[in-house]
Amino acid sequence: MTGGTVPGPDGRLRCPWGLSADEYVTYHDEEWGRPVHGDDALFERLCLEAFQSGLSWITILRRRDSFRTAFDDFKIASVAEFTDADKERLLADPGIIRNRAKVEATLANARVLADWPAGELDTLIWSYAPNTAKRPAPLTIADVPAVTDESTAMAKALKKRGLRFIGPTTAYALMQACGLVDDHLSDCVARGAASAAS
Repeated sequence: MTGGTVPGPDGRLRCPWGLSADEYVTYHDEEWGRPVHGDDALFERLCLEAFQSGLSWITILRRRDSFRTAFDDFKIASVAEFTDADKERLLADPGIIRNRAKVEATLANARVLADWPAGELDTLIWSYAPNTAKRPAPLTIADVPAVTDESTAMAKALKKRGLRFIGPTTAYALMQACGLVDDHLSDCVARGAASAAS
């Protein structure tokens, strides 16, 4: 069966992408698919997924500390106050992805979210978590979708509320990364780890 789990250095089975680079092992085992809550934490994930668009996730993962420094740990209230000088600083920062459209979207989104009541981003995003009991665990990476009805609806809702650079594929990547869905393969060591820990 192609695209199924593969044994890691410790002999435990993992999703194949989770072993494709050293940095992925920890991210795969300890972060991806685990529930993330809190407006600032979700804003960070939303921004990083947008920056990842068109690139590999490892590019973002390797620069995450630089992103956090550049964007003041993705605190919505702080990023919403960034000025044109901050934007130019970001566009000159070699530690992040210097894409003007993505930087401008991040700043604009922070300004929109700064006007939302506390907890509203968390509530809105998690309202699109599907009923995973009705969804079989993927057996191979070919069974993992790139877009779902829920991610399409989430992207539409976020855009309607004024957020930019969020489409159905980015929304689904966010759902995977933040534990709204568990797309670890059925016999992956990390499958169900988040629910088992709660």
